[in-house]
Amino acid sequence: MSIELRKQLFEQLDQIALVDPHSHINPLSAASTTLADILGYHYYTELSHSAGMPKDQIEEPGLDPKEKVRRLVENFGPIENTIQYSWFIEFAQKMFGFADDRLTTDNWEALYDAAADKMAGDDWEETVLRESKLEGVFLTNDFDDALEGFDTSRYIPCLRTDDLVFHLSKLTVAERLENATGISVNGRATLESALDKLFDHFVSKNAKACAISLPPDFAPHFVSESRADKAIQNILGKGLEANPNDRHAAANFVFWSLAERCRQHKLPFDLMIGVNRGVYETGVYQGQDLYDSRVSLIQYRQLFNAFSDVTFPVSVLASVTNQELVSYSWIFPNVVANGHWWYSNTPAYIEQDLAARLEAIPQTKVIGYYSDMYKLEFGMPKFAMFKRILAKVLAERFVIDRGWSEQRAVELGHTVLRGNVETIFGVGD
Repeated sequence: MSIELRKQLFEQLDQIALVDPHSHINPLSAASTTLADILGYHYYTELSHSAGMPKDQIEEPGLDPKEKVRRLVENFGPIENTIQYSWFIEFAQKMFGFADDRLTTDNWEALYDAAADKMAGDDWEETVLRESKLEGVFLTNDFDDALEGFDTSRYIPCLRTDDLVFHLSKLTVAERLENATGISVNGRATLESALDKLFDHFVSKNAKACAISLPPDFAPHFVSESRADKAIQNILGKGLEANPNDRHAAANFVFWSLAERCRQHKLPFDLMIGVNRGVYETGVYQGQDLYDSRVSLIQYRQLFNAFSDVTFPVSVLASVTNQELVSYSWIFPNVVANGHWWYSNTPAYIEQDLAARLEAIPQTKVIGYYSDMYKLEFGMPKFAMFKRILAKVLAERFVIDRGWSEQRAVELGHTVLRGNVETIFGVGD
């Protein structure tokens, strides 16, 4: 019964048109042009490197795309067991007519050529969106992005703020901020004016969220105007040589100021908590960052209490933090459990974490999934993975264990897949 029920639920969930609430898509080049764009996704390069493929074989300057795919395929044997490998096979079978279940040295070239032909079509981007049932995709936009040249109702802007909070002491960041706003920042007041201008720009371009990734040792707190003014002047004058205490104070002031502007503009503030950058210093591109189990959401208690009218969709880097996120979403009305990020994004962790969320949190406070994709082709297999797990959890925990009807279970699935994205971010119908 369980397997058949899961299949039935999946088929119904798979009909839901989606809005992806977090990605790294470039809206001016959203779809891939070769298989190298797909297999160059950091999951494949870091797994191949982890299994023994030399970094210089992956990142050789000027490497021809077809040659890059050949090299990766020759080293794919050890990663065939991974869920990431299955994403690629599933997409290739559905979109390129790939008839095999393994990519080998014997069949990769035919697939490469067939894919190149399809990707060269003028309608490829539209085809991928349609087949993936994606009506909208949230972006990750630098604060100085002009947000021009694309449809902001399809590719929805999101203000990414890591540089403003953690790298304002870099001359290049301060220069970018001045170029973007026309305001020369020399202290607290001018910085706040620049932030106001950024938010006005993003909101005018249909931005629906502000977002930031946060290291495990960050604990945001209020900083007074006088302390902030001194700290900002110091870091702007001395740059990376500024006193660490001033850099810390400035980061906290900017972060708090961002939350204030999310309140003013009624934007959710996505917090992606727990990443340590550059842990594996010689890793492949985007394959250097790891989580830290010392992170705790208690570090955000001042923020959650101070901004009770700001919604904080929270992502945690590792499943070990999920129970704490469940508890905070249980207690704080403004904390929402958001997706399954990075090292939690495999079926074993998703099933455990999703079941805990659906059993303990009000259903209106669970954002089921986001793709985190860099190219559109990953929307389909990644969401399909999640929908299969969602169908399993709904079948076993709700229909079988609790006697829910299939229709009621599907309605809950719709809420976490689509409904909550609409209500929390203000998008869709």
